[in-house]
Amino acid sequence: MTEAQRLLRRAAAFHGHTCPGLALGTRVAQAVLRELGPQRARDEELVAVVENDSCAVDAIQALLGCTFGKGNLLFRDYGKQVYTFIRRPGGQALRVVVKWRPPEESPQEREAWQRYMRGERGPEVQRLLHRRRSRKLRAILQAPLEELLHIRRLRLKPPPEARLQRSIPCARCGQRVMEGKTRLLQGQPLCIPCYERRCRCRA
Repeated sequence: MTEAQRLLRRAAAFHGHTCPGLALGTRVAQAVLRELGPQRARDEELVAVVENDSCAVDAIQALLGCTFGKGNLLFRDYGKQVYTFIRRPGGQALRVVVKWRPPEESPQEREAWQRYMRGERGPEVQRLLHRRRSRKLRAILQAPLEELLHIRRLRLKPPPEARLQRSIPCARCGQRVMEGKTRLLQGQPLCIPCYERRCRCRA
């Protein structure tokens, strides 16, 4: 078993299944482990800034220890397969851009995908999509990292560490909310959903 296959198996145990998106995230994580050191983040010593919310990000959480809960996974909703990693305290950083393009699909596979998107789930559609997915997975796992990814070393100032904030009750619904996420309305702290509902009602 290759290193990429071994890492993908670990990522799939977290994600729930194996797919091309997870495989891409696995190869991104493999590049980070090679370039910034093999240590998985136990706390916030490695920060990931991800520019999409695809399956690939689950591989980064599973393999690199960058998670929302620890505060070292920062999401930028740009819809791009671009990732920046910063190692604390020194600020060594890596910017990884996925440049891989999927292999050419057969007309039958393209048609099967269109049928799947229309809601068809029959055996023929599943067989063709499985073949399509397997070919993509093999291509991603077997390609040299430099063919899949544009990797650039840089030095960046690490973002501030995650801030612990007290929770206070929303003056409208009573549910507790991080103080820094409240909105003031007539001097009363509201959670964001309550604030938005009140503002819509007053408009």
